[in-house]
Amino acid sequence: MFHRKGPTLRELAAQALTSVEHGYDLLAPKFEYTPFRTPDAVLEAAIAQLGAPGSVGSALDVCCGTGAAMRFLRPLARERVVGFDLSQGMLDEARQQLAQAPGTAALEFIQGDALALPFDGAFDVVTSFGAFGHILEEDEPRLVKGIARALRPGGRFLFVTAHPPSKLRPGYWMAKGFNAAMRARNALWNPPFVMYYLTFLVPRARALLETEGFTVEVRDGLMPEPFSVLSTVIATRR
Repeated sequence: MFHRKGPTLRELAAQALTSVEHGYDLLAPKFEYTPFRTPDAVLEAAIAQLGAPGSVGSALDVCCGTGAAMRFLRPLARERVVGFDLSQGMLDEARQQLAQAPGTAALEFIQGDALALPFDGAFDVVTSFGAFGHILEEDEPRLVKGIARALRPGGRFLFVTAHPPSKLRPGYWMAKGFNAAMRARNALWNPPFVMYYLTFLVPRARALLETEGFTVEVRDGLMPEPFSVLSTVIATRR
């Protein structure tokens, strides 16, 4: 599950007992060697849906982590690609990882809260991968509003999620059990560490996006194995 260069169980435990921001600052140097990093196969298949190289002006990756998606966004963009993340440590790692990334678009790295995006009609494309579990359900409308505000009219929000899994699948109950343990941890320990599974699934994502004025398209069957259960969502700002 973890690469030999990845974090130890002790390091993961230390991360889980701190805040999201500080936890990812601690994890950043080894994040590329964890299963939490979205696989390149998923990123490539999803971002390919946005068009040919050079087909968009500017792009924003929300909760960019170590910049994995930015590597695929840069050839797509003519002007700039912005990585936005709560953790400065992750941004510092992204800057190093992308030093020789293909493409000519300018790369920018901005530290901040995804629930308070400081952009107004600045991007043709916004993406986010592997981050929705760090957003509480009650905060998801704020996230969607901020993304809508960051996009130009006709701009697209691209992400990967899934349809609700069957309750007969073991993975469903494993995720539910993890979520219950995390809620107990946050009830007993400060600062809270927000990380939950089965969040922002297709039905809820579609409802929130359509409420905010997006046209939503869900594309299934695009991902290679073993990621075929994932759905690619393209939401276009009207």
